[in-house]
Amino acid sequence: MHVDDLLQQTSLDLHLLWGAGSALTREISGVTATDLEDPTRFLRAGEIVLSGLVWWSPEEGQAKVDRFVAALATAGAAALLAGEETHGAIPDALVNACRSHGIPLVAVPPHTNFRAIIDAVYLRQWGDLSRRPSGHHALPENVRIELSHLLEAGADAATLLDRALAHLGSPACHLLTATGRTIARTSSAPPLTPTEAIRRLTRPAGISLRIEADASAYDSWHLYLHDPDEAPPRLLHEIADVLARRQERLLHEEGEARQRADKLLTLLAAPGAAESPAPEPSALRAALRACGLPEQGAYQVLAVATGPTRARQAPAVAALHEALRHVPGSPPYAAGVLADGVAAAVIHTAGVELGDIWPLLTARTPRVPLHGGLGDPADAAEHLPRGLTRARYAVAAARTASPRRGHLVGPDGMTTLTALLAGVPDAVRTAFAAKTLGSLTDDTDAVPSTLLHTLETYLDHHGSWARTAEALHLHVNTVHYRIQRIEALTGRDLSRLDHKLDLYAALRCR
Repeated sequence: MHVDDLLQQTSLDLHLLWGAGSALTREISGVTATDLEDPTRFLRAGEIVLSGLVWWSPEEGQAKVDRFVAALATAGAAALLAGEETHGAIPDALVNACRSHGIPLVAVPPHTNFRAIIDAVYLRQWGDLSRRPSGHHALPENVRIELSHLLEAGADAATLLDRALAHLGSPACHLLTATGRTIARTSSAPPLTPTEAIRRLTRPAGISLRIEADASAYDSWHLYLHDPDEAPPRLLHEIADVLARRQERLLHEEGEARQRADKLLTLLAAPGAAESPAPEPSALRAALRACGLPEQGAYQVLAVATGPTRARQAPAVAALHEALRHVPGSPPYAAGVLADGVAAAVIHTAGVELGDIWPLLTARTPRVPLHGGLGDPADAAEHLPRGLTRARYAVAAARTASPRRGHLVGPDGMTTLTALLAGVPDAVRTAFAAKTLGSLTDDTDAVPSTLLHTLETYLDHHGSWARTAEALHLHVNTVHYRIQRIEALTGRDLSRLDHKLDLYAALRCR
């Protein structure tokens, strides 16, 4: 299938903005849907790229667009299909960049679903494959035709895996995610715990094959055949291609659902929503219905961040999906992204347990810490804004408590002053510590440093003069003198509980 063939499909209503001659006769090898600023590592030569352009804004000008299109050209992309919905029209900067780098640019109108384009490409490809000589494939022709029909009908991964291997007697085979979740397995394959599944993938006794789709490190799929002699590698690669088409469709469905979830989260995060009883009831009910969630019942909010910028939002949403699909019973949820780039999911359940799941996720990206926060269970939908606020605060607390490693803070983790302070923005923490401790923070002078150490020791020993003196190897009178100096410099009276708490909090904010 060529780029020009795609343009000829009138049902898609595509519009060519730039591209001519040989550029339109490039063979399409596949489709990648992405809104990453730099999608290079997810692209393969010959693929068309679908993008909603959410990575760009008019204020960012030509340079960012040039980097994106240059990445497509480097990867050998066949064409860029850009959605008009985000900005109302395709920006001139993108047209200029595609012309400069020789990448055909096609506009996708708001009423054309990306999934329709994906289906058009892959169903055409499977039709072409079914007409090739049978010796060209390891999969028998009847199996290829059956899989093509199943894909067109929207069959799930379990059905595809079962039918792809049935002619071999259904050898033991698993379809696993990178975090050890079993998506599908043949009838002869034993159940695997996530830990055992990860061990099989990392130290395989059989054959492990990654499914090439636009997935993240958290939710990538892997085909694992227990006995390497049960099926030839070429056949496994053909099965992997089938499963990649299924995963691409699933990822696109998630993208569509995310747009509806984003609207729900925007409603819940509106200024003052957490303080008032609830957003407009009819609007809240409509947003829940649009996400496929019940209007009544218990809820809980999970928030996740994988980095400080919006560039990290895609893996954060993927981490949300993967975490919640590990939860027994698969509670219904809606996952989207907030304005500050934090991903969040509204879950129709209460008491979600993720303590055992979180290490499986964080192990996948040790260089990109995964921070999560769970809000308190909400017994009714109108309490969701408060749950979202608490979940976001818990994410901030997780970042502060463990900035370089993944960490999850649940409702029970927000019961100490240290945990509460951990969620306060860094700038506020720094200002509070500086104003409360005053000259004690002057680390260029030995005297304030000594007094600060004495204060820390005094509070750590619950205000005991004797134990403080013993810990510092000082006479009690010396401790008395130092405490008096601290009180004079800070304006606090350490015989008062509230003043002790002020100084204790200030120390924790440094």
